[in-house]
Amino acid sequence: MKVLKFGGTSVGSIESIQQIGSILQDYQQQTVSVVVVVSAVKGVTNRLQELGDWAVSGEDSKVQEGLENLQRRHFDLVKALIPLKDQSHILAHIKRLLNELEEVLQGVTLLKELSLRSQDILFSFGERLSAYLLHEYLRQLDLPAFYVDARQIILTDDHFGGATVDFNKTNDLIQNYFGKNQGLAVVTGFIAANGAGQTTTLGRGGSDYTAAIIGSALDAKEIEIWTDVDGVMTADPNIVSRAFSLAELSYVEAMELTHFGAKVIYPPTLQPAFSKSIPLRIRNTFNTDFPGTLISKEASSPEMPIKGISSIKSIALVNVQGSGLVGVPGVASRLFGALGRQNINIILITQASSEHSICFAIVPEQAKATKLAIQNEFAQELSAGLIEPIHIEAKQSIVAIIGENMRKSAGIADKLFGALGKNGINVIAIAQGSSELNVSVVIDEHNLVKALKALHGAFFVHNRRRLNVFMIGSGLIGKTLLDQIAKQYRFFFDKRQLEIRLCAIANSKKMLINAEGISLERWQEDLADFGMSSEIGSFVKTMKTLNLPNSVFVDNTATADVPEIYKEVLDASISIVTPNKVANSQSYQDYTSLQELAFQKRVNFLYETNVGAGLPVINSLNDLMLSGDQITSIQGVLSGTLSYIFNSFTENKKFSQIVREAQEKGYTEPDPRHDLNGMDVARKILILARECGIPMELEDVNIEPLLAPACFEAATVQGFFMALEDQDQVMADKVKNAANEGKVLRYVAVLDGAKAAIKLVAVGPESMFYSLSGSDNLIAFSSERYKEKPLLIRGPGAGAEVTAAGVFADLIKISDFLVE
Repeated sequence: MKVLKFGGTSVGSIESIQQIGSILQDYQQQTVSVVVVVSAVKGVTNRLQELGDWAVSGEDSKVQEGLENLQRRHFDLVKALIPLKDQSHILAHIKRLLNELEEVLQGVTLLKELSLRSQDILFSFGERLSAYLLHEYLRQLDLPAFYVDARQIILTDDHFGGATVDFNKTNDLIQNYFGKNQGLAVVTGFIAANGAGQTTTLGRGGSDYTAAIIGSALDAKEIEIWTDVDGVMTADPNIVSRAFSLAELSYVEAMELTHFGAKVIYPPTLQPAFSKSIPLRIRNTFNTDFPGTLISKEASSPEMPIKGISSIKSIALVNVQGSGLVGVPGVASRLFGALGRQNINIILITQASSEHSICFAIVPEQAKATKLAIQNEFAQELSAGLIEPIHIEAKQSIVAIIGENMRKSAGIADKLFGALGKNGINVIAIAQGSSELNVSVVIDEHNLVKALKALHGAFFVHNRRRLNVFMIGSGLIGKTLLDQIAKQYRFFFDKRQLEIRLCAIANSKKMLINAEGISLERWQEDLADFGMSSEIGSFVKTMKTLNLPNSVFVDNTATADVPEIYKEVLDASISIVTPNKVANSQSYQDYTSLQELAFQKRVNFLYETNVGAGLPVINSLNDLMLSGDQITSIQGVLSGTLSYIFNSFTENKKFSQIVREAQEKGYTEPDPRHDLNGMDVARKILILARECGIPMELEDVNIEPLLAPACFEAATVQGFFMALEDQDQVMADKVKNAANEGKVLRYVAVLDGAKAAIKLVAVGPESMFYSLSGSDNLIAFSSERYKEKPLLIRGPGAGAEVTAAGVFADLIKISDFLVE
């Protein structure tokens, strides 16, 4: 025999009630004996509460309107489910119940008070209406259904609003009743009666409790809780989209999950099942083919040390500390005794091993009462300074990881705190029982959603990991980067179990933000069609508000505006990847503050593409430094643009012509003076100097002018080219003189000790720079280990493809750091 409980959503519509009929017909065909327990139709209990409130306040018109709404809703169900010839007596019975309800409400109006006793009577109508209606519908399907008012078979005390069951008498009543009545019983959930026959209710989760009480009394083979989800999930699916249903749980795992907020079942539901070792199965009324979650005495899933991640959204954390707690027997007894006398429920407790403090969590509504109770109990100790003033911290949350197999698995705590730490989530308090069934942490409520997503990604590794990308700059580099990500998406998705999700894209005009992801194929169209006006402050604010785990901010611009918000981004525990050199080439103090903030927040600030585009320049330098090597000098052709210009410049071509060609091919900025003034190279050699630990400023870099001042003073780009033509002969003479000596011109940056200089030089075949071609960069590191022959890094130093590839590589490094 099985007991099946159907919740409010399962009896909330015509289709769902028909689905119940189909489920019960299947059981009849299988000759499985069942008892059905039902909740009120979805939303009806809330409406009954409103009716009571309106009656108390004398709002008669609202009461009448509410009664008419209830009648209409139940009549509509009858008319849709029951043939016309059989409707009259059913409608009449429902009308009688509603008339009785109206009389109860009239009494409440006269008394202007809704006592718990009256409220229990009021609430009972929800289940009485739904159970009666369902049993009549089942009879239309030729099922041997009969209606059972649970007040006949479940006996409780007089604690209205949440009565305690007298199991000895209740078990006798249930066994006697079902011994005499055969068929398909449809029982009202949630309600019961006391010894005087007065209506009581079983409190929150009461209909589940009804099912468990009946199942226990009748030694049911299984109790099925039919709801609107596919069983117990690994996390709240409304928060964690990748949460999935668990095949099985043990009783104690289910109890822990429900204690910490899982809403599919309610803890008292399990108690009667515990006593008889009766399995519970959570199933979905709207997905009957899915087996759901089996909850039994023992669950065997050794491959899953963690079964679920649960949470309590809003708690207050109370801290009692002081020297008066150390070594004093009975302090904890006094503390929790005082709280118990005020009916204050403790959710979580943790105590320092030094006994200097006791920390515990309560519901926020009891904060004032808690503080007063402690102050009264420890008035003398507080007055003497033996206990410090009581501190209560509101707006906190509890997150718990739960699983019986934790005790057999190493590294659980490391993974827990690693996932939280890498996402900038501070742990305020920790609690773990000696059974190692759960580890609970208290965090700031603002970080709850982020924590749940991060932990789910960390523990349920068969799910794909996700990197959430927020990108500013959709020009040539940004577009190329997104093209590269799109091409490699399936590889990372299938082979690396990594989903790279574009959550935001912005340019100077528009921005588009979608936490669920933006299409990598249609982002340009979507940005144009659905993007809002771009404003960097709003972009960052939204990114912070979303507070997604594993987030990374990508700045593909070359402007000075975006780096101004880097500190705000890092402070929000969001990593940064950028080819933008501005932030690292501003004041040395700004440079170091960004490095220190990234370290403090345990996030990454990666800028490999600041020097050498996609070449591994900064990483190689950092590796040398971290391994203890000492850099003595750096020489380099650091501009891919200028490398292309001088590699193409011969006696047969005018210099102005070469610059125009470079501009047309996209090697230079729209205004080539940004490349020819040497500042780009100066910023790069400055960054390398700083990476070596040299506290250098930009003005310390000696730049030998490449062109006459008139070129840089021109009012327009066209004016610049006119001035540049006047320099053609000067540049021709330089290239001719170099050629006469068998040399070529190269624009070289040198860091020698703490001095940096940039100038145009002529080099011969013996020089490592002589054979450069195209847009090649070449960087030479001389060090204590590389004395005779420097460490050389050579390759394309300009171009959207290689720069975007370098940014992409940094993104992958961050994904490995965040979601490993």
